[in-house]
Amino acid sequence: MSRIFRSLPPKGTRLAIAYSGGLDTRCAVAWLREQGMDVYAYTADLAQPDEQNPADIPPTALEHGAKKARLLDCREGLVREGTIAIQCGAFHLGVGGKKYFNTTPLGRAVTTTAIVRAMVDDDVHVFGDGSTHKGNDIQRFYRYGILVDPSLRIYKPWLDSAFVKAFGGRTEMAQYLARIGKPYKTGVEKAYSTDANLLGATHEAKDLERLDVSMRIVEPIMGVAHWKTDVAAEEIAIGWEQGRPTTLNGQRFDSPFALFVEANRIGGRHGLGMSDQIENRVIDAKSRGIYEAPGMALLHIAYERLLSAIHNENTLDLYASLGRRLGRLLYEGKWFDPEACLLKDAMTRWIAPSVTGEVTLDLRRGDDYTILATRADHMAYGPDKLSMERVESPAFTPEDRIGALELQNLSVGDNRELLLHHLESLRQLAPAGGDPLGRLLGIPDDPIAD
Repeated sequence: MSRIFRSLPPKGTRLAIAYSGGLDTRCAVAWLREQGMDVYAYTADLAQPDEQNPADIPPTALEHGAKKARLLDCREGLVREGTIAIQCGAFHLGVGGKKYFNTTPLGRAVTTTAIVRAMVDDDVHVFGDGSTHKGNDIQRFYRYGILVDPSLRIYKPWLDSAFVKAFGGRTEMAQYLARIGKPYKTGVEKAYSTDANLLGATHEAKDLERLDVSMRIVEPIMGVAHWKTDVAAEEIAIGWEQGRPTTLNGQRFDSPFALFVEANRIGGRHGLGMSDQIENRVIDAKSRGIYEAPGMALLHIAYERLLSAIHNENTLDLYASLGRRLGRLLYEGKWFDPEACLLKDAMTRWIAPSVTGEVTLDLRRGDDYTILATRADHMAYGPDKLSMERVESPAFTPEDRIGALELQNLSVGDNRELLLHHLESLRQLAPAGGDPLGRLLGIPDDPIAD
């Protein structure tokens, strides 16, 4: 039996919708109720910066025919997973040093698991959401949902040809809601779509699909547009204890959530953490997104600065390589899979707990900042170890260094002999007819080489 319904389930089926309260999910709830479904709507409170009050969303689902509507508080869970991502460097996308902090994948991991747990409590085992077949979220919702409820079945309106035929686009949806007496008042249509949570905002699609359209068309929702705003410089000290952010300018907070809200405010007023990324979706096709993540960026800068002072190079190399691998797993909806748990456990237990200290930054405009001071309780860095000045107890003497250099004679000599042998082998192979791999793929030999 297929787990995914190709068309509507039988009438009377209890069916859940991840409900955002926008035009598409309002339309889905009304249409599914019209088709005889018992619709349960679940809204995640992620402290979305594009929503004034998430508690206002569930009542609109009831107005459109939902049998039950619930608001699930996911804020602390989102901060917890976001902190783990920073501890692990779970960010695989970056251009010129600007990172995408995987804020939407983190949001989906927290949202889906919370919704499906609530569904199990309500004895609802058919799940739907607004993701399309061309995106990443369809896989993320699917994997996390089944992980929580192995009996879960899937019905997505946007995979049902009957629904898609009835509602080809936003115009048809708005007309349908007006026809049933539930008109949806839309604002000015934007030139792109936005998805947001406390960790960050994603802007994509429409005009942003063109690479000759820059992020300047985006109106940031988590801070200022740094390309058109003059921002006064500001010093900020970020304190960490055992791998967790605990203070901002010496101030402690009632909860990790409260600290993150303030980190967003600080980074946001400088336009910190905005990036333009071209990425491979899970189906191995390219897409483009504009991302905001002021709090994640602020904390990430301080954490990696402390890492570089505390841990040795071999540990940092593993942090970078394993973190990149973990970032891709997160992107693919595998944040709770065994291989991801293995990587998270290694880095949260063996790298993060040593990170206690404080980094002071001078924030200016966008990603323009200066590190002013770094302090940590335990550091591999020590100014006396490699000081250019004469010190009382040097780590090693000139005689020690001479011996270390002499020990490398063998490897350098061996490498020279190997290189000479390799070059001679290449000269012997070239006249034999060019590159064998090229011939296998039907590529003619290089006439210049001939």
